[in-house]
Amino acid sequence: MELVTDLFLSGWASLEYYIMEHTLTCLVPAFFLAGAMVTFLNREAILDLLGAQASIWKSFPLAAIASFLVAACSCTVIPVAAGLYYAGAGVGVAFIILWVAPAANILALVYTGTILGAEIVTVRIAAALIMAVFVGLVMKSAFAGEEQKMREQINSATDSNPSSSRPSIITLTNFVLIILVLLSLLAPNYLVMEGPYLHKVLIFGTGAILAAGYAWLMIEWSQIKLWLNETWWFVKIIFPLLLGGVFLVGIIEAILPEAWVQQWLGGNALSASFLATLIGAFSYFATMTEAPFVDTLINMGMGYGPALTLLLVGPGISLPNWLAIARIFGIKKALVYIPTIIILGTLVGWLFGNFIL
Repeated sequence: MELVTDLFLSGWASLEYYIMEHTLTCLVPAFFLAGAMVTFLNREAILDLLGAQASIWKSFPLAAIASFLVAACSCTVIPVAAGLYYAGAGVGVAFIILWVAPAANILALVYTGTILGAEIVTVRIAAALIMAVFVGLVMKSAFAGEEQKMREQINSATDSNPSSSRPSIITLTNFVLIILVLLSLLAPNYLVMEGPYLHKVLIFGTGAILAAGYAWLMIEWSQIKLWLNETWWFVKIIFPLLLGGVFLVGIIEAILPEAWVQQWLGGNALSASFLATLIGAFSYFATMTEAPFVDTLINMGMGYGPALTLLLVGPGISLPNWLAIARIFGIKKALVYIPTIIILGTLVGWLFGNFIL
């Protein structure tokens, strides 16, 4: 009975930390951003740039580069990627964003550099981009039939409503609104890297008030209602699963022996990278928290290959992330994406640990 109580308290502590530190300043603006993208972005223009019919030479680099600017953890990025996906982006593009934003955003890279040095940051960027290419190609290939149907629908709509001009992706008024919502998501993390969490709340609150005031003055009420409806759809689909997943992560972390981690993560063997991948895949790391954790393990003897793997996979995916992806994108896509990340993370850690670092 005491063990059950301890495990419950560990899960509850993990859940309490997540709600207190990440819900208001991370998930709330991310949900509003996702709803805004579905509501205000021109679906036809999204399809032209990032859709199933767009060239991977254009859509994949655009998705990867844009993802570096999004300071998001594995859970926060899901509404953002889902918003683009349901606005018309291709499945490969959506999952590149799901991967790169938490695994290698600028905020995490800068913080990693201050703790672990420039070399590991450079390698982290290269490894994240290499994995992004494979993730995009695997997801696009695995769901080629789905994307073919999407292309046929697009061609049919184009034939019935021909237009010689390229569609505008968004109106200026709606673009300003999305920028304000985006700033309310990014500013707390970029401007407050240390100090009381209240400072993040104040910055988020300022941004939220500006966005709300602008929307009230400049956006039609019918569009605002549609935006709120889309936002609520993301909340009710994703949020309960995230809470359940975070609770389970707290239990798993309580069970995992620290001595076992130290013993089996030493060196750069393939098995060490695989174990680091599994630890990262099941655990939840908020963006930037992976760097001090990995630094501690390196000082305890962990090899640089497993360290790189944990830096990527730790913030890149998590158990809550698995559940939410399966719910929002479908079980089949989750069953392809998660093993792909585990395999790629293992191979990249082994390769860089033995031949680069």
